Amino acid sequence: MRPPSERLELPDAWGTSRASRLFPGWWLAHADLHNHTRLSDGAGDPRLAFASMRAAGLDVAALTDHSRWASVFLNQFKAPGWTGMDGRGWRQTIALAEAANADGEFVALHGFEWSHYAQGHMNVWNSAGFTDPLRTAPTMSRFWRWLEGPGDDGLAGFNHPGTGRLRFDNFGYRPAMARRLVSLELFNKLDDYLLKGTDRGRQSPLNQCLNAGWRVGLLGVTDEHGADWGHPEGKGRAGLWVRELTRAGVLEALAARRFFASRVKGLRVDAALTSLAGAGGSRARMGTAVAHPGGPVRIEVDLDRGEAWRGRRLMIQVLRPGERLPTLAATLEVALPGPEEPVASLELDLDPAGGDWVVVRVTDPAEPPDPRATGEWAHQGRAIAYTSPFWLDRPG
Repeated sequence: MRPPSERLELPDAWGTSRASRLFPGWWLAHADLHNHTRLSDGAGDPRLAFASMRAAGLDVAALTDHSRWASVFLNQFKAPGWTGMDGRGWRQTIALAEAANADGEFVALHGFEWSHYAQGHMNVWNSAGFTDPLRTAPTMSRFWRWLEGPGDDGLAGFNHPGTGRLRFDNFGYRPAMARRLVSLELFNKLDDYLLKGTDRGRQSPLNQCLNAGWRVGLLGVTDEHGADWGHPEGKGRAGLWVRELTRAGVLEALAARRFFASRVKGLRVDAALTSLAGAGGSRARMGTAVAHPGGPVRIEVDLDRGEAWRGRRLMIQVLRPGERLPTLAATLEVALPGPEEPVASLELDLDPAGGDWVVVRVTDPAEPPDPRATGEWAHQGRAIAYTSPFWLDRPG
């Protein structure tokens, strides 16, 4: 495996070290994996998109124009953008990603957004082909079969969950896609989807997806439809923990769920969960499972945003399964430490019988919470990051 590029060894554009304080040898790559152009319903020239994102400080970017029903035109003439990407657009997306990709400097991925008005939208990255709901409607099953057909072609994720009234058939689980269905968007544009629909009696999408059995990581994305890709402030983005800034390294990080959702440029987040039950204990990183029979665990969180945020007060919450909303299992207020100070740490008891997943959420208590937040959720402030889950597996 190639060593990390020089770019990853240096602080990022916001002065934040890219090196994990919990897992030495891993490096933070800033990513945005959901963007649109005039190839579907975006405003910008697709030939400018990757350069714009690279200039904005991103290390990894993807173009994922909508696929809707452009196949009705049978590739006989160019489909209008609002009908979604056609075959010409798909081939152009691949060509643009190939031209922009520069291993060790910038990773460009091609993809598409399968866009169904009732089920919801899903991204597919790095696949050889594409499809649209016209060819895979009216149920989710036909799209699942299309994805499963190639066997090992591309990675997929649930987008802005809750915007389709059927929510991917209530996140119905597909064992054949367990490895390749890698993500759930929690930040999309300026929105936090943790509480989406809960003010109308629906389940939290996070709770519903993870309780259905999906072992997905958590993404932030800009879902950019303008022509200033990568530049707006406050929109979602992701941090990927990689050993090398190559396409293979990025796809491996996605498949391993070794990433976090953020909406603060330059924010570094890493987390470890250690089971303290029994002799020795087991330690896991976000996106992975840890053997844990029940009892005490230690959660460590590495947070940084450079010198400008030193001493800033943030809240760390531990989220566990619930009926409609996740359960707030623990909270901790911290001040962002200096590079020589210990990382944040808390201990609590976790019982796998109460559900197999654990998510760490980071909020800024000085900012207003989600307007849908009530009760204890209303006192946490504005969410700025989510780690991918840990999963608790009973030994043996």
